[in-house]
Amino acid sequence: MPFNAKLKQLRLSKLPPITQTDLANVLGMTQRKISFLETGVTEPSLRDLRAICLYFNVSCDYLLDLPDNLTYEESND
Repeated sequence: MPFNAKLKQLRLSKLPPITQTDLANVLGMTQRKISFLETGVTEPSLRDLRAICLYFNVSCDYLLDLPDNLTYEESND
């Protein structure tokens, strides 16, 4: 699942679900920025990503859909 879908899912999974405006206020962003992040119009900055991870208590690996066992394979191209 891409970042934008995970962000929206996390926001709506809060009990009670929070609005984009509420999330924006907590994270120090604008509602428009949250909307753009959730629709995939823009990508988060590192500062944004950190704030989102801390607020929802999730890892960057989860938000970025990275596998649990990261390995680097050097390309011979």
